[in-house]
Amino acid sequence: MQLLRCSFTRCHLLALCLALALSACATLEPLSGVNDSNAAVPPLSGAGEVIEIGRFTSKRVGAPLPAYWKPYIIHPSKPLTQYSVVNTDCGAALQAVANASASGLYRTTRVDVQQHPLLAWRWRVDNDVEGADKRSASREDSPARLILTFHGDPANLDVGARAKLRLIRAITGRDLPYATLMYVWSNNEPVETILPNPHTDRIQMIVVSRGAEAIGRWQVFERNVLEDFRRAFGEDPGHVLTVGVMSDADNTGDDAHALYGDIAFMKSAQ
Repeated sequence: MQLLRCSFTRCHLLALCLALALSACATLEPLSGVNDSNAAVPPLSGAGEVIEIGRFTSKRVGAPLPAYWKPYIIHPSKPLTQYSVVNTDCGAALQAVANASASGLYRTTRVDVQQHPLLAWRWRVDNDVEGADKRSASREDSPARLILTFHGDPANLDVGARAKLRLIRAITGRDLPYATLMYVWSNNEPVETILPNPHTDRIQMIVVSRGAEAIGRWQVFERNVLEDFRRAFGEDPGHVLTVGVMSDADNTGDDAHALYGDIAFMKSAQ
């Protein structure tokens, strides 16, 4: 019976690890920092300079999202976070409402971050998830995440990491992405903290925002994904496979409310 309980727990932890992936050094400040502002963000443009991932400001309020945005359901028994396009003080945005729930949205893509290393987006977090803790598997909730998965060759990993990937595939029937980088909100971890996911170090989290002073304010981010990946994984990244968002509060049983604005990759300034 003890063995059965251990196997059951292991399976669910690994499944959670896979779901969090949305299939999915020295401190480096964001290139333009974080701009706390209620002003509208200028349109993203530029032939060949910008790869638009999500232009939610162009969507009609209440209209369904394009079909390329897919839901990611962590587990059939978990309530789903509700996503919809709503009007805000900065125009249309993607709203996420989590009531003790967990699910995400993602889209497949192929972005070479050697060519387009800069990732720009904005979000507004309207409340902390009480009791959330990025270092605890049982409380690893977040009102806002932006999640990137990357292609890579598992042969580059050490024996232990390759064995873990094989185990995950054997248990779930699905492959964990080679690497997953999450930009996250944290209740208490300092900005720029890099944390491994509690289940696997093939998922690394970078804290980009925290604290009461940021709640209820639009925040604009510009990150150098190439440099962030090197800091988090100690190697150069392959191309981006998926980009997703997730707001979840299932582990703590709390509520979360966030708004996501436009998301795009850009070339670096010459």
